[in-house]
Amino acid sequence: MDALLIGCGKMGGALLAQWARSEDWTFTVVDPFTESVPDGVNLFKDRESLPESSFDLMIVAVKPQMIDEIIPAYQDCLAPSGVVASIAAGCSVARLKAVSGASAVIRIMPNLPALIAQSVSGLYASPECSADQKAAVEALMQRAGTVVWVDDEDALDRVTAVAGSGPGYVFEIARTYIAAAEELGFTNSQARELVLGTMAGAVEMARQSDESVESLRNSVTSKNGTTQAGLEALNADGTLTELMRRTTQAAYDRAVELR
Repeated sequence: MDALLIGCGKMGGALLAQWARSEDWTFTVVDPFTESVPDGVNLFKDRESLPESSFDLMIVAVKPQMIDEIIPAYQDCLAPSGVVASIAAGCSVARLKAVSGASAVIRIMPNLPALIAQSVSGLYASPECSADQKAAVEALMQRAGTVVWVDDEDALDRVTAVAGSGPGYVFEIARTYIAAAEELGFTNSQARELVLGTMAGAVEMARQSDESVESLRNSVTSKNGTTQAGLEALNADGTLTELMRRTTQAAYDRAVELR
């Protein structure tokens, strides 16, 4: 099967690195700024240089603000039985149908750990999508990590707020945690090792445990101990809880604006 990837920025490139390993698909990329692609992938700079072809899958990976300008030029590239998939945050099925001329549309919200095949991706399919089309896109996304199907587009925008933007939150938390460790006298190298190792171990422990994260937190918190003292400084008044609520709400609100 043949797939056309329109746009190949950080997220598109991360996904392509995993997709290109599939023996079931041949990929063609159109991006004016990309200089190299995985072996076996065809690269073109613009629509004019793309040979006349018919693709089973057209993947929209340009910025949401650019979709109305760029995608209409590719309407004749999709096979009659083809499907459009989009990783553009917040861009609705209705808008994608209008610019692509397609009826079968799948919206995808991946996150950047796709680069190491550790993405968590939300998927939503329009009612026109067949079971085979959904299965084909799901199989591609599973190459990049785990997949969660949702029942409506609003849920996908909520996935965007939690998982799609989530690595940015995690990296920022890690940055401030490392900076705090450096303030205690550790070198940057030592602080990174301590913080990232602690975070990775705690997350993996939570993944493997049947206990709630609250229970796990309590299990390492001795009365009047160092962890309790730290946690009271971190969130005793609910500041961290409110900050995370505001963070995800702001991201969701922006996703809604982009529809």
